[in-house]
Amino acid sequence: MAWVNAIIQGILTGGLYALFACGLSLMFGVMKVVNLAHGDLAVIGAYVALGVITVTHIPTLWSFVIVVPLMALLGYVLQRTLIQAALDRGVLITLLVTFGLSVVIESGLLQFINADSHSLGVGESIVTGSFSIGSQIQLPYLLLLIFVVAVVVLLGLQYFLSLSRYGRMIRAVADDQEAAQLCGVDYRHVFGIAAAIAFGTVALAGIAYGMYSQFSPTTGTDTILLFAFAAVVIGGLGSLWGTLLGGMLLGITQVVVSQVSVPYAILASQLLFLVVLAVRPQGLFGNPQIVG
Repeated sequence: MAWVNAIIQGILTGGLYALFACGLSLMFGVMKVVNLAHGDLAVIGAYVALGVITVTHIPTLWSFVIVVPLMALLGYVLQRTLIQAALDRGVLITLLVTFGLSVVIESGLLQFINADSHSLGVGESIVTGSFSIGSQIQLPYLLLLIFVVAVVVLLGLQYFLSLSRYGRMIRAVADDQEAAQLCGVDYRHVFGIAAAIAFGTVALAGIAYGMYSQFSPTTGTDTILLFAFAAVVIGGLGSLWGTLLGGMLLGITQVVVSQVSVPYAILASQLLFLVVLAVRPQGLFGNPQIVG
């Protein structure tokens, strides 16, 4: 039963990794942009949430009501200015620009805040509490909540992309940008909407991580980007549900290996990423299209 419990813990942890990765997957699927600043943006979301909670004293779980719209607005503005200017010069330029953005964000946080670790305080019963199934299976409240949020976000994105007007426009631009332009679609505006959604989801991921663990200015590149990129590649670049499955495989590998040797847990999950990248570059569960 210990191994069953480890697998369940890994699945729930995979929800956090999927939440990290869905915005990265969306931006690649729509714009073919690999955002190297993705992890740092999650950290910004966590710091903004920390500031909002400190100033307004609202509960941590409700901070997303303010943080997500702010990050979505930032995403739209950055896409219409910095990222779009890079895209106009070539996809490779976006790698350099987003890498530079990552360096600027991390350096700015170190300069204007500090290098200390922080966390988003929630009730101890949520952080440490769990409920039991049988005698050995424990389901932590916080990881279960994060997993449910990840599934709800992915379901919402799937509904939005499949049934809404702007969702169909995003899919049309992702499939054939020139044909969409001929039909009167402003692809730059559509890219901005996709970036706003991606930044909103990464803000949620930052808040979730801030409740789950401690974060610092370097967490974005040291931790979040690595797991987000691994989940996207394992699941399939541009595949939203593949991202969830990729995150779950990543989480299961990490937690199961930690039952044998904790120091090798992170290494094992990254080896899984490397093997999938070498054997099946398009990922295990999809192709590079936003199709679900």
